[in-house]
Amino acid sequence: MKANRRTFLQIAGPLFLGLLLRLPAAAATSAFPRLRSLYVPMRDGIRIAIDVWLPEGLGQDRRIPALMTATRYWRAQDRIGREPARDSNFRTAQIFNAAGYALVLVDARGTGASFGSRAYEMTADEVADYGEIADWIVAQPWSNGKIGSYGVSYVGNAAEMLLVARRPAVAAAAPLFNDFNYLDHLAYPGGLFLDFYTDMWGRMIEAMDANDICAVAGASGEKCEELKTNVRGVKPVDDDPGRALLAEAVAQHRANVKVAAAARGLEFRDDPFGPSGIRDLSRRANPSGHVLEIAALRTPLFVRVGWLDAATVEGALARFRTLPNPQDVVIGPWSHGGLNDTDPFSPPDQAVRPGLDVQRAEMIRFFDERLKSAAPPRPISRIRYYTMGAGTWNETDVWPPPGFEATTLYFGPQGTLTARAPADGQSGDRYTVDYSATTGTTNRWHTNIGGGDVIYPDRAAEDRKLLVYTSPPLEKDMEITGHPLVTLYASSDAPDGAFFAYLEDVDGAGRVTYLTEGEIRAVCRKVSQAKPPYVVFGPYRTFERGDAEPMVPGKIVDLTFDLWATSALVRKGHRIRVAVAGADKDNFAEYPAGRTKAPTIRVERDPRHPSKILLPLKTR
Repeated sequence: MKANRRTFLQIAGPLFLGLLLRLPAAAATSAFPRLRSLYVPMRDGIRIAIDVWLPEGLGQDRRIPALMTATRYWRAQDRIGREPARDSNFRTAQIFNAAGYALVLVDARGTGASFGSRAYEMTADEVADYGEIADWIVAQPWSNGKIGSYGVSYVGNAAEMLLVARRPAVAAAAPLFNDFNYLDHLAYPGGLFLDFYTDMWGRMIEAMDANDICAVAGASGEKCEELKTNVRGVKPVDDDPGRALLAEAVAQHRANVKVAAAARGLEFRDDPFGPSGIRDLSRRANPSGHVLEIAALRTPLFVRVGWLDAATVEGALARFRTLPNPQDVVIGPWSHGGLNDTDPFSPPDQAVRPGLDVQRAEMIRFFDERLKSAAPPRPISRIRYYTMGAGTWNETDVWPPPGFEATTLYFGPQGTLTARAPADGQSGDRYTVDYSATTGTTNRWHTNIGGGDVIYPDRAAEDRKLLVYTSPPLEKDMEITGHPLVTLYASSDAPDGAFFAYLEDVDGAGRVTYLTEGEIRAVCRKVSQAKPPYVVFGPYRTFERGDAEPMVPGKIVDLTFDLWATSALVRKGHRIRVAVAGADKDNFAEYPAGRTKAPTIRVERDPRHPSKILLPLKTR
């Protein structure tokens, strides 16, 4: 079991920095240089730093496709010793070069060794840069004119946003574990601010943009000095041996927006973000805001996400339902980046399946078929998904998959969850919000910061702090696959509040296993009649200031919201539970803000106000 609290810098290191010490022997030279680090000037004169890795011995008469990956987390480290084998990307380059690809790594504008600054993440200029880098690639004498883009997390967003630039040479893309809409699915799910994430991520990128290797790695004193004997920070380009250009670029990064501070001012989606005052961040900075551009060339997509990796699965399914692009979507029991097995019914130390080598090989096959073949495969779209607790893989070409029956379970008296609708008479349950309630620090939200394992301990103790409704023991094995939908008819003595609903499995011994969750901020409950920009699986809400509706004490409101998609098997003899909370102290900001006391809510369960959950069920 992990420590109760880890810093972002402690857990981001393995994912973003790689190994700092163990290095293999140097590689031989080639007809084309094996490795070049250089600046590529953009339309406005801003210089973007890139690294180009070519297969060893690549001759002047050979043409190969390229894989492009762009990052705001340093394209490479400035290690002591400049030979290719000491480079932080050597092992990755060896794999892709051996597979017959050039590897092009890019520092995003305003980050790493690139010049410029950024008013927010994934600006229009940054996306335009990626298109110009693609143009540069296809103009190289070694290029066969085809490019694939790939990446994990932010880098996966960059891989997808490259499609917005509409370059036909980009013939395939693999956005992995990325956020189709990072506001709705990560930073502000349900309108609630995931404050710990933004604070930790903000500190990390500020350290990276300042080229402070010790702050990035969380090292100080002797550890800092030891680290700097191997790594100075971000890698400069080849023509900058004295690092004067690097220093000039880093100085420009000082104008970058302070993300954490700006995010705290973004209470609603249309509030101004940072000094730039931009009010449509959700549309501008997310793939979900550019569905028409991404769809324009019908570029095939290879998508991989985990059921319990923030809400990245929501974005993958929304993309699948929205875009006409051929999509091969894989949803597995994985932490962020696919580093750990997260099936809650498996042992916590279960090795990830398939392993990272197999995951990478599958992506390479996807690119091979589209970047090397004279006749690319027939376009298909499918979802391959793992069912937690069953250990089985399934395939479907539609979502939700067929064969599941929408089954309603109602909140009943004495904390029951029953198929019987409420009888006549007014009834409900009062609950005073317990602000000590938590889902911990090894959960779906924390893995998105560095790829740590997802481990929800037995939730029996936490559930004693919550309002819970539990079904009788199941008479048969039941599979839940799809989007559960919760309806809470609730009132509160506070004008605002957070409402969480956890779907759980309770075994015969009373152990409680987390399956999925959903959340909603009370003042953001208004359902919009506007057409959503992409497919949503529950009621569509804008989360804009103009749609905010404070709670009126004693007035019952309808809070209907979907839980994040799941696929899980609940065994015969186990029970299904819905737990309702008003806080998650290790993850989300408190609501109402500036409270002087804990609010009391009432959840109704009468014929006019039947609080319930709608589950997509199938007998196994």
